[in-house]
Amino acid sequence: MEQIISNRELILVAYANEGPVTDAHLKIRETQLDVGSVGKDGSPGDVAVQNLWISVDPYLRQLMKQSDDGLYMPSFQLNQVIRSASVGKVVASANPAFEVGDIVSGFYQVSEYAIVPGGGLRKIDTSVAKPSDYLGLLGMPALTAWSGFTIVGEPNPGDEVFVSAAAGSVGMLVGQLAKIKGCRVVGSAGSDQKVKLLKEEFGFDDAFNYKSETDWDAALARYFPRGIDIYFDNVGGRMLEAVLNNINMKARIPLCGMISQYNQEWKQRFGVRNLLNLVGKCVKMEGFMCVQYLHRMGEFLEEMTGYIKEGKLKYKEDVKEGLESFLEAFNSMFSGDNLGKPVIYLGPPQ
Repeated sequence: MEQIISNRELILVAYANEGPVTDAHLKIRETQLDVGSVGKDGSPGDVAVQNLWISVDPYLRQLMKQSDDGLYMPSFQLNQVIRSASVGKVVASANPAFEVGDIVSGFYQVSEYAIVPGGGLRKIDTSVAKPSDYLGLLGMPALTAWSGFTIVGEPNPGDEVFVSAAAGSVGMLVGQLAKIKGCRVVGSAGSDQKVKLLKEEFGFDDAFNYKSETDWDAALARYFPRGIDIYFDNVGGRMLEAVLNNINMKARIPLCGMISQYNQEWKQRFGVRNLLNLVGKCVKMEGFMCVQYLHRMGEFLEEMTGYIKEGKLKYKEDVKEGLESFLEAFNSMFSGDNLGKPVIYLGPPQ
């Protein structure tokens, strides 16, 4: 039985190889979707979902370029719907694992409604955390923070920890995990308001506005008189170079992202000039992606939900409403105008 609904989806119409993403690259397309056809087109197990929350994350910038540019993830296809981590409500199901009304999360189309394979979805427990938390506090940013800091970073009590982009979706959690593990932690952020947030809400020992500091080498020497044991790198570029001048023997550097360089073609990016410090200080610098640690999802969820129940973790979202706000939310991460993790709300009026 047909059940046609009006739908809107966000498509990539042109690659953005350099500079910011604009409305010349992303467009909203109006379509119609037959949710009554779920499971009847040769795809048993499909589920129709009404999107409620869509995650906006920096790594999506790399997927809007024509080449994979270092992340080795396939670029979005032109004139096709882009994808992101999302939370939605099941409105039709041909999968016995899901019933109408279930709240689910997955990585699928950035649209108001979507038909997705049930194998890529998981039910979420809204008694543990609110639905949007499964895009942040218990989602990919949290798995990234947890795996990068605890597994790659190998923290020890008393370690001196520096987190760049510390008010971002990953950084705010890294800092709190550092405190839970008994470390001293300092973060950098792009506004005085974010610095205040880090110290007063998230419990960082200290923080600074990198836009106000004219000499990052001197700033790090001031904030870390005993040097840096762990640098959780979200930005790359000049900040990484400054860190290497203040790094300790046997330090660890989990490379999570390089947001300061994403809008540039790779030949135009800042080249770090003091990598020899890695040799002399016997530093471990390791890139990672959270998908490497999906096999430890159970361990991650158990530890993080425990911290949530104990009141040890806080999280801040920067909520925008409607598909029209996606581009604004996306670019706010690169300008530093966001205050918390950007998420798009598509549900009924709150």
